[in-house]
Amino acid sequence: MRRLTLAAALLAGTSLAGPASAEESQRIVEEPLELTIQMNHARYPRYQEDWPVEVVAREMTGIHLVDATVGANTRTDENTGKAEALNLMLATGEIPDIVGSSNIKAFVNQYGPEGAFIGLNALIEEHAPHMRAFFEERPEIRAAISAADGEMYYIPYLPDGKYGRAYFIRYDWLEALDLDVPQNVEELEEVLIAFRDQDPNGNGMQDEVPYFARQWPELIRLVTLWDGRSSGSDTYHDFYVDDGEVLHPYAQEGYREGIANLARWYEMGLVDAEIFTRGSSSREYLLSENLGGMTHDWFASTSGYNASLADKVDGFAFKAMAPPASVSGVRMEEHRRIPIKPDGWAIGHTNEHPVETIKYFDFWFSPEGRRLANFGVEGQQYTMVDGEPQFTEEFLTNGKPVNNQLYEIGAQLHARGYFQDYAYEEQWTNEVALEGIALYDAGDYLIDQFLGVSFNAEEQRVYDRYWPAIRDYMLERQQGWILGNGDVNADWDGYIETLDEMGYAEVIEVMNSAYDRQYGG
Repeated sequence: MRRLTLAAALLAGTSLAGPASAEESQRIVEEPLELTIQMNHARYPRYQEDWPVEVVAREMTGIHLVDATVGANTRTDENTGKAEALNLMLATGEIPDIVGSSNIKAFVNQYGPEGAFIGLNALIEEHAPHMRAFFEERPEIRAAISAADGEMYYIPYLPDGKYGRAYFIRYDWLEALDLDVPQNVEELEEVLIAFRDQDPNGNGMQDEVPYFARQWPELIRLVTLWDGRSSGSDTYHDFYVDDGEVLHPYAQEGYREGIANLARWYEMGLVDAEIFTRGSSSREYLLSENLGGMTHDWFASTSGYNASLADKVDGFAFKAMAPPASVSGVRMEEHRRIPIKPDGWAIGHTNEHPVETIKYFDFWFSPEGRRLANFGVEGQQYTMVDGEPQFTEEFLTNGKPVNNQLYEIGAQLHARGYFQDYAYEEQWTNEVALEGIALYDAGDYLIDQFLGVSFNAEEQRVYDRYWPAIRDYMLERQQGWILGNGDVNADWDGYIETLDEMGYAEVIEVMNSAYDRQYGG
């Protein structure tokens, strides 16, 4: 690897070979070729050459990835950890042949145009038929990942499937109190009050927690019940698009109304008093102790408690309910699986084998590569049944979480650019979750998502100058209002004035200039 000079142009000597072979073989090189890789992710702080999935990919393609990770991510704050790891890599002056990481998009779209990473447009067009076909079918994905100069600098992890989170409520508690499933926000409030006051767990104590959440922003999500918004994507606190204009939800009137009511619910004891501090164990604890009444969480994992707690909590029934109608009658599920993540991998500018590397990237979009990335190794994690991969019974029933088992062998890695196959998850999704998904599918509650923007250098400077402090201020006031430290209605004009003084208008301006350029608005 050569020393990095960010001002340098992309490799002048890179030559693009002819069209990709139409042969079925996945072999890319005659003789084994080693490529170095940096990989950072919370679940795997560095690349492991002995992952079974990687061993098979090596045998199929002839490409042998060699770990060259610096700044292995061991931080509990995974976003900060990965950013530090990538910056440390850049500071060393050398970039491996391949760089894979969560939250890599902004990094490569900033430093790619400066020469740190190789642009992929021409390479994909000439040497990556599977990726080329994917982007031709999904041009909005190509637009979303492209940098301000129109070049793609990374191949993303692409989630599959539509549904992520849903409203879950204790149907057994509703039955115990002779209540119907709430259909709107007013009925929901009445149900939560009943959960608080009428002892649905039957222990003679007023210890129920009507609404709880593992991640506290799922409380903020409830502003949608008053026609506010909490995010425009599957990332908390994100911007959203309204009639072609990029806005931030925390500066809108519906949000103000929602926060005022959530503060009221918190004061009334309808919300977990420890919602900002209890953390990720809240669902496990509150459900297993028969204390939790309602949440907003993932279909598959939340539905699983119906089986795991069946013997502990008599009659336990925690099932999805349709989103309650808002004050204006709108039923909305704000969260959905976004079709693209800012995770994936890129080609370092010192890579002397860009053609072979893009072919290797393309392998993971082929049927064989995609199956390997999603399901693991045939004969170990799955077998082929009627032409489709099916996890073995032993793999599904050994008591270990399916995702964790796949991570351990090098499958389902978000720092790899690949297209997820929802069929892998469907196989371990129970009937309660599938019924909930069918309910949401029939109601058509999902809304479009904001896929993000890529800034030019000046836009990035404006964003970096103003946005971090603005976001911190928004979140500080948000929690303060809910906890009773101030009144959002009384404070609102001053809050908006402070946002303007902090540069909110400038941030919105660059967000929209980037959005219009990127998506042709």
